[in-house]
Amino acid sequence: MDIVLWIVLAVIVVVVLWIIGVFNGLVVLKNRAKEAWADIDVQLKRRYDLIPNLVETVKGYATHERELFEKVTQARANAMSAQGIKEKAGAENMLSDTLKSLFAVSENYPDLKASTNFLELQRELTDTEDKIQAARRFYNTNVRDLNIKIESFPANMIAGSFGFKQMDLFETANGAEREPVKVKF
Repeated sequence: MDIVLWIVLAVIVVVVLWIIGVFNGLVVLKNRAKEAWADIDVQLKRRYDLIPNLVETVKGYATHERELFEKVTQARANAMSAQGIKEKAGAENMLSDTLKSLFAVSENYPDLKASTNFLELQRELTDTEDKIQAARRFYNTNVRDLNIKIESFPANMIAGSFGFKQMDLFETANGAEREPVKVKF
């Protein structure tokens, strides 16, 4: 009778330790994904801060492009106020498209293309876009790992029991992000 009791207790201890291990693994993956999202958020805020300076610089040279400036400003506002990963991704795609238009318009203004201020803003924005892309990859990798763990048996039973939910990837619509922001001078 003592041996059976010890075997049952050992099995219970192993199962409890396994549950704790799976739970802690899920917590780590969830927190890594949140940290990765924070990295994206930092870079997006940096881009939001650069855009007004860029628009003001271009306005000084291209005064009759008012509609484009309004589109860029509106896209920036929409991106800043977007909630949730999918909405944020869509708003960021729109912002990237309007920035491409802004840079395309700058082609018509040789003095603007030669402006040191404009060139520096362009360089900073390009650097920020690269950092956003890297942060997006890091985030998506962490979310993928979390989602795989949540879907995999038997961890899915623990995930479901403790309320772990899959997270959305930060994807771009229609492959817009697959093309870099083109800046030609």
